[in-house]
Amino acid sequence: MRKQSKTDWAKVEVMKDRDIDFSDAPELDDDFFADATLWPGKKKQITLRLDPDVVDFFKTKGRGYQRSINAALRRYMEAQQRRMKST
Repeated sequence: MRKQSKTDWAKVEVMKDRDIDFSDAPELDDDFFADATLWPGKKKQITLRLDPDVVDFFKTKGRGYQRSINAALRRYMEAQQRRMKST
């Protein structure tokens, strides 16, 4: 069951951009975006065979174990990409 939102969405809908308080959000400059990564896009569903102990390890972490496997693979991929750039 999802938590009930405490946001007054009717108020948000009629709010104008000029009414938004950005005082606690610094303006982002080119330095901020220098190391930004574009979102890779929609996930692809594939069939992947993994050793049972690998799957069991990630499943012990609870919900989102597939997301954790994806994150581990992403970290490995990024490390390999950095290694390839430095050679």
